[in-house]
Amino acid sequence: MPSNDESISVQHNPQNNRFEIQQDGLMAVLEYHQADAKIIFTHTAVPEALGGKGIGSRLVKAGLDYARANQLKVVPLCSFTYAYIQKHPEYQDLLVSL
Repeated sequence: MPSNDESISVQHNPQNNRFEIQQDGLMAVLEYHQADAKIIFTHTAVPEALGGKGIGSRLVKAGLDYARANQLKVVPLCSFTYAYIQKHPEYQDLLVSL
Protein backbone atom coordinates (compact mmCIF):
# COMPACT_ATOMS: atom_id res chain seq x y z
CA MET A 1 0.00 0.00 0.00
CA PRO A 2 1.46 3.42 -0.87
CA SER A 3 0.80 4.83 2.59
CA ASN A 4 3.40 2.43 4.01
CA ASP A 5 6.17 3.81 1.79
CA GLU A 6 8.96 4.55 4.25
CA SER A 7 10.47 7.08 1.84
CA ILE A 8 7.61 9.42 2.71
CA SER A 9 8.86 11.29 5.75
CA VAL A 10 6.50 13.27 7.98
CA GLN A 11 8.02 16.29 9.71
CA HIS A 12 6.43 17.89 12.76
CA ASN A 13 6.63 21.67 12.54
CA PRO A 14 5.38 22.89 15.94
CA GLN A 15 6.26 26.53 15.17
CA ASN A 16 3.62 26.48 12.43
CA ASN A 17 1.26 24.04 14.18
CA ARG A 18 1.37 21.42 11.47
CA PHE A 19 2.72 18.12 10.27
CA GLU A 20 4.30 18.26 6.81
CA ILE A 21 5.36 16.02 3.95
CA GLN A 22 7.51 17.51 1.22
CA GLN A 23 7.67 15.54 -2.02
CA ASP A 24 8.39 16.49 -5.62
CA GLY A 25 8.76 20.14 -4.62
CA LEU A 26 5.25 20.22 -3.12
CA MET A 27 4.08 20.28 0.47
CA ALA A 28 1.17 18.48 2.09
CA VAL A 29 0.10 19.52 5.59
CA LEU A 30 -2.06 18.55 8.55
CA GLU A 31 -2.78 21.71 10.54
CA TYR A 32 -3.71 21.76 14.20
CA HIS A 33 -4.17 23.86 17.31
CA GLN A 34 -3.24 22.63 20.73
CA ALA A 35 -5.22 23.70 23.79
CA ASP A 36 -4.86 22.26 27.28
CA ALA A 37 -4.69 18.48 26.86
CA LYS A 38 -6.34 18.53 23.42
CA ILE A 39 -5.05 18.67 19.89
CA ILE A 40 -7.56 20.03 17.41
CA PHE A 41 -6.91 18.93 13.82
CA THR A 42 -8.32 21.68 11.61
CA HIS A 43 -7.25 20.99 8.02
CA THR A 44 -5.51 18.46 5.81
CA ALA A 45 -4.18 19.74 2.49
CA VAL A 46 -2.57 17.51 -0.14
CA PRO A 47 -1.70 19.03 -3.52
CA GLU A 48 -3.60 17.37 -6.35
CA ALA A 49 -0.33 16.14 -7.92
CA LEU A 50 0.37 14.14 -4.73
CA GLY A 51 -3.15 12.74 -4.40
CA GLY A 52 -3.79 9.02 -4.24
CA LYS A 53 -0.42 8.18 -2.72
CA GLY A 54 -1.54 7.80 0.88
CA ILE A 55 0.09 11.07 1.89
CA GLY A 56 -2.95 12.44 3.72
CA SER A 57 -3.22 9.20 5.66
CA ARG A 58 0.47 9.36 6.60
CA LEU A 59 -0.01 12.89 7.92
CA VAL A 60 -3.04 11.96 10.00
CA LYS A 61 -1.38 8.83 11.38
CA ALA A 62 1.65 10.90 12.43
CA GLY A 63 -0.62 13.45 14.11
CA LEU A 64 -2.58 10.78 15.95
CA ASP A 65 0.60 8.98 17.03
CA TYR A 66 1.90 12.32 18.33
CA ALA A 67 -1.34 12.85 20.26
CA ARG A 68 -1.10 9.40 21.85
CA ALA A 69 2.58 9.80 22.74
CA ASN A 70 1.82 13.13 24.44
CA GLN A 71 -1.42 12.01 26.17
CA LEU A 72 -3.50 14.47 24.14
CA LYS A 73 -7.16 13.99 23.32
CA VAL A 74 -8.11 14.55 19.68
CA VAL A 75 -10.77 16.85 18.25
CA PRO A 76 -11.04 16.09 14.50
CA LEU A 77 -12.60 19.23 13.00
CA CYS A 78 -11.05 18.19 9.68
CA SER A 79 -13.34 15.76 7.86
CA PHE A 80 -10.39 13.78 6.44
CA THR A 81 -9.00 13.24 9.95
CA TYR A 82 -12.43 12.23 11.24
CA ALA A 83 -12.88 9.73 8.40
CA TYR A 84 -9.40 8.27 9.03
CA ILE A 85 -10.24 7.69 12.70
CA GLN A 86 -13.53 6.01 11.74
CA LYS A 87 -11.59 3.60 9.48
CA HIS A 88 -8.92 2.94 12.13
CA PRO A 89 -10.64 2.00 15.39
CA GLU A 90 -7.31 1.77 17.22
CA TYR A 91 -7.40 5.60 17.40
CA GLN A 92 -11.02 6.05 18.52
CA ASP A 93 -10.03 6.10 22.19
CA LEU A 94 -8.31 9.44 21.53
CA LEU A 95 -11.53 11.19 20.48
CA VAL A 96 -13.08 13.88 22.62
CA SER A 97 -15.44 16.73 21.86
CA LEU A 98 -14.66 20.42 22.32
